[in-house]
Amino acid sequence: MAAKSRVYHDPIHGAIELKGQDPIERMVIQLIDTPEFQRLRRVRQLDIAHLTFHGAEGSRFTHSLGVFAVARRIFDRLSKSYPDLESYRVPALAGALLHDIGHGPFSHASEEIFHYDHETWTQHIVLGETRVNQILRDFAPNLPGEVQQVMAGTFPVPLVSQLVSGQLDADRLDYLLRDSYFTGAKYGQLDLDRLVGALDYDRATRSLVVKGNKGLVAVEHYLVVRYFMYTQVYNHPKNLAARFVLKSILRRAREQLLLGELTVDELFTPWFTLPPDQWSLPMYLACDDVVLSYHIQRWQYDQDPLLAQLCHQLVDRDLPKTWDVTSLTVPQQEHLLERLAGELDVPAGYGVGLKAAKVKGYSVYDRGIYLKAEDRPLQEIADCSPLVRSLLLSAPKVWLIYPRHLQEQVARLVQIEQAMAGLD
Repeated sequence: MAAKSRVYHDPIHGAIELKGQDPIERMVIQLIDTPEFQRLRRVRQLDIAHLTFHGAEGSRFTHSLGVFAVARRIFDRLSKSYPDLESYRVPALAGALLHDIGHGPFSHASEEIFHYDHETWTQHIVLGETRVNQILRDFAPNLPGEVQQVMAGTFPVPLVSQLVSGQLDADRLDYLLRDSYFTGAKYGQLDLDRLVGALDYDRATRSLVVKGNKGLVAVEHYLVVRYFMYTQVYNHPKNLAARFVLKSILRRAREQLLLGELTVDELFTPWFTLPPDQWSLPMYLACDDVVLSYHIQRWQYDQDPLLAQLCHQLVDRDLPKTWDVTSLTVPQQEHLLERLAGELDVPAGYGVGLKAAKVKGYSVYDRGIYLKAEDRPLQEIADCSPLVRSLLLSAPKVWLIYPRHLQEQVARLVQIEQAMAGLD
């Protein structure tokens, strides 16, 4: 008997309908119902950005459904014009749905702190002893391997991988729209209909491309939107300050655990005591935002005053301040950091820090975005657009992170360093 159909009412894409009588979409329903995918409900899409943008409470679950919806829309449109693509529909849609299933607690924040790669864990989940793997194998024995190729960018037809992870993919289209909506920022308002209509397939390279000059304008808009979302949302200085506090908490917790002075449950202990390549898959899957938040809540009352203070800062949103020191040289930045550290009665490395945040406008890696026109070969978009070329040149900003009570000292010291730079 065919499984029941299902509809997810999404604030971005409207009704995402899955038809139970369609074998592929029935498999998608089964994948969504796995413990591994349901776990994404407990992993925030924007890690700890909810401390900056109060509406940023969406999960990787909702984002993954959105990516599936966008990928299905693009793929089905292209396959009508290129029927030979239809045989790749299953790995394309499964790859889109599962692309983020390997994210850990607080998404990219813990990835940065613990130095692991969520894409590696996604592939472990697809290929390992999981319910996800079982459902894929039941559909087709070679499907887990094909989905892994999609995620690794090695699928024989590049379009299938590019649809999930490329310069212009379903992942980016969804997260720009979704993150803009939930943060209240207007920078991420894309014309999704126009972008989907601009995409095409190039038979010679078997790649996802953009059609002509009208497509160029749509992609320019998309890349500018992406640039502003990074400068105004993802790299917001308050986000950087919150991540700094989280990193300080976990660093201090590890120090105290190794001294035998801290209690950490058996689920989370390996994160502090083992390198990521020695973590087990069950242990990894058992950890999410709930587990990490539970520990931070407990550690507010720890006997170590530094750890307790840091946890209170995060829980109560008593975050440090930030100052843009990009104009200073690296030696000046380090000298400023050293001067301020001397004002604090905390161990080295705590209290003050520097954080570089790179703006992601457009970067040509692997394959860029190519324009397709009938009368000429494929052209890389940066070769056709001065606007896109300007986005290639984005430089990182550097922020000084410091306690609120040092505001006057920071202002004075930065002024001195800037004056010294002027003398040079």
